[in-house]
Amino acid sequence: MIEAKSEYTVRVMTLDDIPEVMKIDRLSFPLPWSERSYRYELEHNSAAQLMVADYHHLDRIQLVGYIGFWFVVDEMHISTLAVHPDFQRRGIGEALLEGALHLANGLGGVIATLEVRTSNQAALGLYNKFGFEVVGRRKNYYQNNREDAWIMKLDPLGRVRVTAGGSVR
Repeated sequence: MIEAKSEYTVRVMTLDDIPEVMKIDRLSFPLPWSERSYRYELEHNSAAQLMVADYHHLDRIQLVGYIGFWFVVDEMHISTLAVHPDFQRRGIGEALLEGALHLANGLGGVIATLEVRTSNQAALGLYNKFGFEVVGRRKNYYQNNREDAWIMKLDPLGRVRVTAGGSVR
């Protein structure tokens, strides 16, 4: 587990997390993943790595964000990242991205890639902060509105250090 801040922790996603992840997915994306897709990723896709962020308050724990990536040979490809709208701009997206990059680095990752909507300024700001650079454009990438996607790359992946607060257990 990666501790983001005293009130947040990042951990590996489990099957029990799927209903909460799907709620955030529906709030975050026009074409959310299905339950079947998450189950497949967790149970059958050996390349998939999924993590969630939990918010701790008093005696309550709430799942507030998630990230997924595929790791093949030495490349990490980020497939999804979302934070519940009520918990955005609190460093949770950063903690999730740092945790995933740290995990991929530990697996021997050399580069990280992703696609992001050209209009998603918040995501672009987050990825730029971590050193991702635009390396291409996918025309009409998103099915719901034919929006283009930027292809972004972080190379080398190992130049990112975990700074969001803590230890890896």
